[in-house]
Parts: sequence; structure tokens; C-alpha cells
Amino acid sequence: MSGSNNPYNGSFGNQMSATASFGAQGASAAAAGSYITDTTTANFGKDVIEESRKQPVLVDFWAPWCGPCKQLTPVLEKVVNEAKGRVRLVKMNIDDHPSIAGQLGIQSIPAVIAFVNGRPADGFMGAVPESQITQFIDRIAGPAGADEAAEIEAALTEASELLAAGNLNEAAQLYGAVMQADPENANALAGMAECMIAANQHQRARETLTDLPEELARDAGIQAVLKKLDQIEEARKLGDPVALERELAADPDNHEARLKLAKILNVEGRRDEAAEHLLQIMRKDRSFDDDGARRQLLQFFEVWGFKDPATVAARRKLSAMLFS
Repeated sequence: MSGSNNPYNGSFGNQMSATASFGAQGASAAAAGSYITDTTTANFGKDVIEESRKQPVLVDFWAPWCGPCKQLTPVLEKVVNEAKGRVRLVKMNIDDHPSIAGQLGIQSIPAVIAFVNGRPADGFMGAVPESQITQFIDRIAGPAGADEAAEIEAALTEASELLAAGNLNEAAQLYGAVMQADPENANALAGMAECMIAANQHQRARETLTDLPEELARDAGIQAVLKKLDQIEEARKLGDPVALERELAADPDNHEARLKLAKILNVEGRRDEAAEHLLQIMRKDRSFDDDGARRQLLQFFEVWGFKDPATVAARRKLSAMLFS
């Protein structure tokens, strides 16, 4: 996919602006250091207890005279910043604010306590190495990338629902945001192309799915969209559907006209009607075009998807016909 064909490099329908970001805190916490704050006894409830109900909070109990604290602090801050919002770090000087450390039974520093859902959940003491801090955060917040993967999946689900409802620009914005986070996300690429098809930008949709890496190009969802584009291009050459309907009214056994009409109805989104025309050909003459109606129906299923209501209904009728 070349830069000029990049579907989120520019606008969709002259309105799309895919600027969303992913990660536990998103764009609001993107600036380095925004994951780290100091707190006081008075603010501990807000900075730690309340905040830990949203995400894990590490509390670093330290003092200016503590040598190991000076060793731990830069390493701890580095790992927390690299976690990019999976956890927050709140630092508390126990010389100025000793009561919280006393309530928690902390007798030596540095001590780092992780709060989750308003309660202490885990902790460690001493100037531990960077690798151990990373393992600690993974244990508290889950493996790196888990939050982003969940957000991407949720965005794809929402985009699919928006597309189905006809909200093309909103769907395209979400697909574009996913593609910014994961440029080779097959579902997002296929979804963006579907938005373009719905907006009658067929050539642009095909360009979006052109020159992809080999493995990505073989994705079933992307292949289905390419087949849909092929079906659209073929249907454009099949004539006037009204004329085809007149031919069928005059001769219901004109299977060639019925097959063409089914292909046109399919690209118009009238899937149940398209399937019914093909099933009718099969009921009358399975030998027509070497069982071409059944083969065409199976091609429709590939594009519609296994769970599409039209696929489910037509498969049921097809099975009853074949196995009755």
C-alpha cells in the first residue's frame, strides 16, 4: 500500500480526520512525565485511592536522605513512563508526610506499594533492578499491549456498527484511528474499504487494498471486499434490472436473465431477493450453467459473511433443497 493510497492520510468524504490514539490513557496522558506526580497526606485519597479505581497506582515512599531511594527513583520513573499509562506513579516524601507510611506498616524505604481498586495489592522494598520493576508492573497491570489490543477491538466493533447504520464518516474515523495504531490491521483496512464502497468510491477502495504485504493480502476479510468489488464491476455490465424483470415476467424460465438480475440485486444490497432468484434457478434446473446458480450463491456467501442474516436464511433453504 503506497503512501499516496494510504486511506487515513487525508480525508474521507472530505470530512474524515482520524486522530484518535490508543493506550490506557490515550492522548490526554501522552506527554512524558504525566504519569508521575507527588502527593500529600491531604491529597492521598484523591491521588491514590480514587485514581486506583481507574487504573493501578504505584506509591513510592521515599525521603531526601535515603541513598537507595536516589538509586531507585530514576529507574522507577523510566519504567513507569515506558509503560505509557498502564500505571501511574505517585511519590510521597515520608519526612513531610509520615502518617500514611505508618498506617501501612512501612518500616524501611524505598518502598513501593501498588494500589488497585482503592486497596493495596502488592509491593516491593529496596532499590530493585529495572527488569524486576517491569515484571512487577506486568503483574499488576497485565502484559504490555493488552489494553491497546482491547481498545482496538472495541473500536473495530463500534466502527462496524456505525458502518452498518450508514454513519460512514464516523466509521471511517474509527477505522482510520485503528490504522494509525496498527497500519496492517486487516479488519480496519477491510472496514475502511467498505466505507469507500458505501460512498461509491470503488476505485479508491480497490487502491486501498492494492500492494499489501502478501500475508495481509491473503486475509479472508480483505479477499471478501475484493470479491465484492469484482461483483460490483460485473453487475455494472449486466444491463438494466427493470428490463431484466420484464424479460422474466414474459418468460420465468429465462435463467440467464434471472442470474443477471440476482447479481445486480446483490450489489444493490437486496441480498435476500438475490439469493431467492438463484435458489429458484436451482429448483428449476440444476444443470443450468453447470450448476452455476449454486456456485454464484456460494460466492455471495463468501462476501456476505457466515453470520449475515441473508447467508443464514439462504443456507437453510439451500440445505433443505440439497438434502431433502
